[in-house]
Amino acid sequence: QVQLVESGGGLVQAGGSLRLSCAASGRTFSKSAMGWFRQAPGKEREFVAAIRWTGGRTYYTDSVKGRFTISRDNAKNTVYLQMNSLRPEDTALYYCAAAGRTVLGDYNPITEYEYDYWGQGTQVTVSS
Repeated sequence: QVQLVESGGGLVQAGGSLRLSCAASGRTFSKSAMGWFRQAPGKEREFVAAIRWTGGRTYYTDSVKGRFTISRDNAKNTVYLQMNSLRPEDTALYYCAAAGRTVLGDYNPITEYEYDYWGQGTQVTVSS
């Protein structure tokens, strides 16, 4: 059974930092891709960042470029999201997602249909 478990969320003041982790179990994603999405109250879930496991190419939504960094640890089957210079508008429930297929060519990281597995989410709250 595949599980994605997020951790690292919390309450932080504007300008602060948090590091989210997503540990995968049940299979490896060494040739796949993983991403982070978030959902604020009353809003649709939106793409935040993603990474191809092979090659390490990364993708970001415009609002987090230069502030957030996604990375992976092959040995730990874990993906991270380092979030710096946090803003109140970053407040949301953050979800980790993983693609079940091998991702070598076409891949649209911002669309949810690319991902087969989802975590339960970790809350990030940024106070002003």
